Amino acid sequence: MTDFKAIISAEEEKLVQIFYKLRDDKTSQDKKLAALAKKLHLRADQIICAVGFNPNAQQLTEIIPILGFDTFEILAQKRNDIFTNDIYRRLTLDNMLNIYTVVKNSAEILQIMQYLLKKRLAKIEERIEETINSLIIEKYKAEMRAIYNGGIANIDFAEERLNKSDSGFRALLNEVGIIIESKLIPVGDIFFRDSILPEEKRKLLNKGLIPRELITSRLEDKTIPKEEKRILHEHLQLHHE
Repeated sequence: MTDFKAIISAEEEKLVQIFYKLRDDKTSQDKKLAALAKKLHLRADQIICAVGFNPNAQQLTEIIPILGFDTFEILAQKRNDIFTNDIYRRLTLDNMLNIYTVVKNSAEILQIMQYLLKKRLAKIEERIEETINSLIIEKYKAEMRAIYNGGIANIDFAEERLNKSDSGFRALLNEVGIIIESKLIPVGDIFFRDSILPEEKRKLLNKGLIPRELITSRLEDKTIPKEEKRILHEHLQLHHE
């Protein structure tokens, strides 16, 4: 069975074999993709993204017309639109994780991905705010973990997320903890930032990620918020030496 993962990770020769075997020269250009989707038991949008994010596909000009597109650039525009706007309907969570697994090994597509990612996450967060859908929230958490731990996020991405002074979504994800796990930014650097919410710092303390000397050093700053100061003092009292 040729599934999404098989297409997105296929080498050039295999990719050509998959689509040449299924080509139908009698089908009109505008119906080719739908016909392929039916044969592969996939959605049309899944085929577009599986081929579009496969680093080997761009040079295979012979398979693009089989999908009903004139050029790879047109397919890539459609791919970008689907990736940015779909929220686990046309592409599943597993599809997203497959995309990240493949893209991290392609510098060219990874650069495009980091641009698209901001738009995608904004769309997901907007939907969560509107619906508070627990299924979307859980999938969003899994996707964000893959973005950080899979090598998709870079330091600039993490810094932009951390610099949001009141990020409920960051707290919802325990994103600070994920960033530390990914080793993108040292825990000590993050702990001393005013943009990190007191409750986020409590989670770091509870996981034992903050050495005592960093806590006492932070408390020397007289300008820290009262809630953070309370949390730090409570932690020291509970874990006194």
